[in-house]
Amino acid sequence: MSDRRMTKPQAPRNSRNSDRSPRAEATHDAPALTQLAAFEAAIKLFHARQLAEARVLFQQAAEGAERDVAQRAQLHIVMCDRRLQPAAISFGTAEEYYTYGVALINARNVAEARTQLEKALAIAPGSEHIHYALALAQALAGDLVNAQVNLRRAIELEPRNRLLARQDADFAPLAHQAPFRSLLYPDKNAW
Repeated sequence: MSDRRMTKPQAPRNSRNSDRSPRAEATHDAPALTQLAAFEAAIKLFHARQLAEARVLFQQAAEGAERDVAQRAQLHIVMCDRRLQPAAISFGTAEEYYTYGVALINARNVAEARTQLEKALAIAPGSEHIHYALALAQALAGDLVNAQVNLRRAIELEPRNRLLARQDADFAPLAHQAPFRSLLYPDKNAW
C-alpha cells in the first residue's frame, strides 16, 4: 500500500494574474485606502478648524505609499503648523500695548493683560490710564498690593480715576477693603 495523502484541489491558475490572488490584491490596496481615508478625515477636521487633530491624520496620510496623497498631506501639515503657532505680538507705542491689554482684561486673560500693560507703562510711565488698567489687571489677578500702588498713582495723575474706580464693577469687590477704601473714599476716613 502506498501512502496517499489528501490534498486540497488547486484552482486553475490564470496566466495573466498568476502571482496575485484576490486576497493579495485586497491587502495590497488596503494601505492606499487607509491613507486616503486618513487624508479625507483630516480635510474635514481642517475645515472645521480642528487643526491639531487634523495634523495627526495628515501625518498618517503623509506616510502612505500614494505619492500624490502624501504630498498634499505634507502641504496641509505645513498649513496646520502655521495656523497653530501663536502670532508674535509686537507693538510700537504705549497706546497699542494699552489697547491690547484692555482687550485681554475684557477677555479675562489677566496674566497676558498684565504683561502687555507693563510694557505700555515702561514706554509711558506717566500715563494715568495705563496705571488704572494695570491696577485693574493686578486686582483681578489677586495682586492687591501692586494694584493699590498703581491705582494710587492713577488717581494722583488724574483725580477723576477715583470716581471711575468707584463705579467700576471690577473694583467693586475691593472697594470695601482697607487700602482700597482709603483710596476710593478718602472723605469717609476723616471721621
